[in-house]
Amino acid sequence: MIGVYGAAYVVLNKTRFGRYVYAVGGNKEAARLAGIDTNRVLAGVYIICGVLAALSGILLASRLNSGQPNAGLMYELDVIAAVVVGGTSLFGGRGTIIGTFLGAMLIGVLRNGLNLLNISSYLQMVVVGVVILFAVSLDQMRKVR
Repeated sequence: MIGVYGAAYVVLNKTRFGRYVYAVGGNKEAARLAGIDTNRVLAGVYIICGVLAALSGILLASRLNSGQPNAGLMYELDVIAAVVVGGTSLFGGRGTIIGTFLGAMLIGVLRNGLNLLNISSYLQMVVVGVVILFAVSLDQMRKVR
């Protein structure tokens, strides 16, 4: 995990491709008008996303000692919560790898605490949803200022 975060940090902060990713995420049309091949950048981002999803599937299957098609069900909610809590804007163009890491740690601690308190999984989804709502509200207030 540290290796993936380190590689993502270097790519996003030290390479031209990383600057292009932020530019396309902020405003696709402005990036296109600035001479960035937005289709190529988006294809690269989707390829990287697919490779990382495959890596996470391999790790989950090795942890469970089997391949189950619904093993990662509802993990997407935790991912969105971690990214938004980490400071990444849902509207694009802003975010950091360090913030995402801290958001993932916070959501992991929150989930673990809710499990230790014997909170039902349905109520846990509500709590994570409230956290997402709060983080998006903060992002909107920051955007208005």
